[in-house]
Amino acid sequence: MEEELILTHQKLIYSICNRYPYEDKEDLFQVGATGLLKAYHNFDQSWNTKFTTYAYPYILGEIRKYVRENKGIKISREISKLSLEIDRYQLRFWQQTERFATVRELSIHFQKSELEIVQAMNSKNALQSIDTPIVEDGKEMNLYDITPSPRKQNIEELLDLKDALLNLEQDERELICNRYYKDMSQTELASMTGMSQVQISRKEHKILKKLNHMMH
Repeated sequence: MEEELILTHQKLIYSICNRYPYEDKEDLFQVGATGLLKAYHNFDQSWNTKFTTYAYPYILGEIRKYVRENKGIKISREISKLSLEIDRYQLRFWQQTERFATVRELSIHFQKSELEIVQAMNSKNALQSIDTPIVEDGKEMNLYDITPSPRKQNIEELLDLKDALLNLEQDERELICNRYYKDMSQTELASMTGMSQVQISRKEHKILKKLNHMMH
């Protein structure tokens, strides 16, 4: 069953793998297949969404994680931001056309030279800088902002956080887990749940506020 599922969607997996020209394609394919299977096991056919649309962020997320963990080069903040914006645009483009935008189309959309677009796309082979923006819903945050320092955390705080998380509704807990543990973007979550990015942003803000209230 799993082999048949992978074979059926291998074109989608390879199309995402092709965005990382300097990585071993077969290694990326195996990682992408893992993401596909995760999506399959979490997918509910009663949802009003295509499986390929739902699976896309899972496959991309697994490949991104693999690339990040296997590279140790920092890239500039500007290139990192453009790379992230390209990823989000490509997700929307895929949902609308079932193909990826070309370098020329990206160049026109972002009003950047084709060279800058290629540099941004190739930068995915480098580890994301700690300054890379990860939230763009009115307040820009980066990895440094949400990475806790062990010196600042103590047992009591961790226990309080655990209790607060357990007291959330299941869908609220899943959103926080996907955002801060699985490192999924709001756009990816929107695609996965059928909600808009704005709705995800508002819901996340509400949940964080709720957590803060429960912990204090």
